[in-house]
Amino acid sequence: MKYFTLGAILIVLIAACTDQQGTTDKVTLATPASINAGKIKADTLCVGCHGLDGKGAAPAIPHLAAQRLDYLVAAMNAYKNGHRVHAALRDLVTNMSDSEMNDLASYYASLAPVTAPQTNQSVTSPYEKGKAKAVALCASCHGKDGNSTTKGVPSLAGQQPLYFVAAVQSYLDGARRISTMEPVLRGLRKISMENMAVYYASQTPAKRNAPAFGDPVAGEPLSANCGGCHGANGVSHDASIPSLAAQDPMYLVNATKAYRDDTIRHHTDMGHLLKDSSEAGIENIAAFYATQKGMPAESGPTGIKHFVDQCERCHNQTRENTSLSIPKIRGQNKDYLIISLRAYRDGKRENSMMHKMSLPYTDPNIESVASWYANQAAN
Repeated sequence: MKYFTLGAILIVLIAACTDQQGTTDKVTLATPASINAGKIKADTLCVGCHGLDGKGAAPAIPHLAAQRLDYLVAAMNAYKNGHRVHAALRDLVTNMSDSEMNDLASYYASLAPVTAPQTNQSVTSPYEKGKAKAVALCASCHGKDGNSTTKGVPSLAGQQPLYFVAAVQSYLDGARRISTMEPVLRGLRKISMENMAVYYASQTPAKRNAPAFGDPVAGEPLSANCGGCHGANGVSHDASIPSLAAQDPMYLVNATKAYRDDTIRHHTDMGHLLKDSSEAGIENIAAFYATQKGMPAESGPTGIKHFVDQCERCHNQTRENTSLSIPKIRGQNKDYLIISLRAYRDGKRENSMMHKMSLPYTDPNIESVASWYANQAAN
């Protein structure tokens, strides 16, 4: 499963704001009496973080106003039984009865929704953010779309995203020592690296002619060991292993020698496999891979709206009849949405389906979707 894929999984990812175990079997209808009792309970226990108006008092604290009653009860039960981890909240709900939780939920569900400060503000996708950053930092050497035309400079188009992030980080850490790279990348945030990775991974590698050196035909059998990791004909299907197809041949030669000689690059397995490689053999392998057809590793240009439309199948604000406790998330605190989605992805909230489905998502994916929902009007 691709780590960066922006696909139909998003519908389930956004459902990560809820828990499968949250059913309505302990929920009764809100009544004026339960709402009043809940207000007293909220004023005693919850006002410091969620206020009497149901608005989160600080970033990462969720808004509770106008939230679905059954979801609020399910969330409290999740903290109570340990399916969600928050020490203070667990202490608060441990001794609450079902009736008390229902009263508290009834009060917050009865409130008017919190007004989003920047309603309907446009949200830029990770792909577009990555494109802007890539063009600003890298286009002069690697080409606007990541297809390098300078000998010895690698193409980035179609490259596997995790590998791209790891390579950028290695220049910043000094593991790869090229003097021109560190100043350009200095200060680059991890989330920007990931955005750039989405952009470059989605570009199509340009076709290359055979180089002036090496023999592609002779290089094909020599590439047998390489294919085990880098894929047939150099097209990798592992997000952490680079594709070699349609790569600049001189770059391939230089990089291969660096691994073989353990100079500016170190990799135990690569060094072992290449230790007996001759100059001619390396050039032949490079010529073979340079002439192979490259493929994009991702399909990132699709906009956020496309995926939100899928999410709305579950999280539509008007959806009320469901066997699961699915929250309203329009107008919700952005930081809270981000933290919640990461918690499911990283296995910190118990929900095996949500963990599996959100596992491929990186922080840029999560941040963009959370931003979109946070900037919508709640109801």
